[in-house]
Amino acid sequence: MGKMIQCKDCSKEISSSAKFCPSCGAKNKKPFYKKVWFWLFTVIIIGIMGNAVSNDSKLNTGNKQEVSQNQKTEENAPVKENAPVKEKAEDVPTEYKSALKKAKVYSDNMSMSKVGLYDQLTSEYGEKFTAEAAQYAIDNINADWNKNALNKAKIYQKDMAMSPSAIYDQLISEYGEKFTPEEAQYAIDNLE
Repeated sequence: MGKMIQCKDCSKEISSSAKFCPSCGAKNKKPFYKKVWFWLFTVIIIGIMGNAVSNDSKLNTGNKQEVSQNQKTEENAPVKENAPVKEKAEDVPTEYKSALKKAKVYSDNMSMSKVGLYDQLTSEYGEKFTAEAAQYAIDNINADWNKNALNKAKIYQKDMAMSPSAIYDQLISEYGEKFTPEEAQYAIDNLE
């Protein structure tokens, strides 16, 4: 006999290996972290993150030449008197720039939602940026949240064979992807 746990519905003790509670008949569900799909998803995410870090370092090397070329062009450009004043790159704190760069990597490579991205940037287990730096990144990233939701939905459909209803629930879940209901619905409507 396995270890004893409490039934989530009636609070009576049942065996952890029991499929149903003998008292109330409620299904004994495994926690999400003990399910195969959770670990499969975790392995996929770790692989994508590893690839993203590798791609990010390659992009940084190529972007240094582009930045110096763009700086030369901006220095020679005439200043318009009534043009709106743009925030100069050197006026933005380094932490804010780093948060924006990391947000782009997560959005482009992992198709994260706006809330999920903010949480990842500020998490003590994630990037540990300040709330202000994370908000700056969210406000300045050029992301298509509908497209990100659709990309996530395709992964769930292809790799985990989930139903559209289950995908929708995962996309909007506060423990899942944290997309808005509108973004999740867009994804479901555009699945093949």
